[in-house]
Amino acid sequence: MEPAAMPISIPTTPATSARPDTPAAITLAGGCFWCVEAAFSVIDGVLEATSGYAQGHVQKPSYEQVCGGRTGHAEAVRIRYAPSKLGLDDVLDLFFTIHDPTTPGRQGADIGPQYRSGIYFEQPEHEAQIHAYIARLAASGRYGSAPIVTEVEALRAFWPAEAYHQRYFERHPEQGYCQAVIAPKMHKLLQTFPGKLRG
Repeated sequence: MEPAAMPISIPTTPATSARPDTPAAITLAGGCFWCVEAAFSVIDGVLEATSGYAQGHVQKPSYEQVCGGRTGHAEAVRIRYAPSKLGLDDVLDLFFTIHDPTTPGRQGADIGPQYRSGIYFEQPEHEAQIHAYIARLAASGRYGSAPIVTEVEALRAFWPAEAYHQRYFERHPEQGYCQAVIAPKMHKLLQTFPGKLRG
């Protein structure tokens, strides 16, 4: 199945005057997009979680192209959320709980630049908050002496992935990768943030 013909539109102006109930968006890369999408899909305040390909230099990339590691894309999930229910720091708390930000181009057995750790913001005022959060996380000692290698950039392009990648864990919970990799992440998320789950 072909990916969507057009990328998601990315705002080019700051949303500083947005009302508190105006949805915000951020794109997160933390290894396989099935994992990130599954985690955020169960969180109260998340309006939409779309798996896709962020950054990169190829238009309308296919999954096979991205897996080749030569398109510059990261497997990522664009999160639309309600700031009145979920703040940016909450989003980052969840993100850094479900992936390892200290392994360049790798998450577990998934290896390649497409599996890098990345945060791609759409609202310019989010950049400083993201960097401040990462600085606090690095200073906390949570990762020992390992540096956090998460790249932080303005989102340049986001192409939704093919339809069969969307809601993958929800539709295939019995699949081997889902059982071995995604299910433990979901268990950790549910144990760590029980108050943030959808009712």
